[in-house]
Amino acid sequence: MPSLTRTGDVFVLDLGDGENRFQTDWMTAVSGMLEDVAHTEGPRALVTTGTGKFYSNGLDLEWLQAQDDLQFTLYVVAAHELFAKLLELPVPSVAAVQGHAFAAGGMFALAHDFRVMRADRGFFCLPEVDLGIPFTAAMSALIQSRLAPQTAHEVMTTGRRYGGTDALAAGIVDQAVEEGQVVAAAVKYATELAPKAGPTLGLIKQRMYAGPLAALRDTESPDLLLRPPA
Repeated sequence: MPSLTRTGDVFVLDLGDGENRFQTDWMTAVSGMLEDVAHTEGPRALVTTGTGKFYSNGLDLEWLQAQDDLQFTLYVVAAHELFAKLLELPVPSVAAVQGHAFAAGGMFALAHDFRVMRADRGFFCLPEVDLGIPFTAAMSALIQSRLAPQTAHEVMTTGRRYGGTDALAAGIVDQAVEEGQVVAAAVKYATELAPKAGPTLGLIKQRMYAGPLAALRDTESPDLLLRPPA
């Protein structure tokens, strides 16, 4: 399960030591920790990372396939809300991508302000085109708001796997470093930004990402029922 610690002005949210899929209890825990960080007073910043092979492997598709339409919709709404909460967080956020960031895990990384990725191993990949699962309108809006148009097109339509160096060249991440430096580099980045936390930063993000945030919180969207293939 996720855990939250603090060193100085930086909160470090460890997403877990497994595949860190978006299971319902996992999403509830992460969402609560984001609330805790958002409502802490004073200079602060957030770093998220994982332990082991995965940063996050995305939605729990096997579990999701077994749910009825209501549970399916509630699950997607919860995932969208997690993206939205991170996107508008009134605190600087840096994803320390130490392992694979696939599908919704990649989108979660994109919802941060900045990203540091391991250069030598691990991939960033949105494989929905290969899985036969169309992005929801909200997911599309999030991805396109955080990546350059041509990069977003390639990421979304080819399912390309980007290593750290390639992800840096494409503008998907902001730094690519050696394995043992990922979290340290992210914490250093976050520490420098911590004084900017507060309502003004939150409002800037809300206005900057008004379109994606509205899409992520549209609970009446018909594509909330676009189920993955059996």
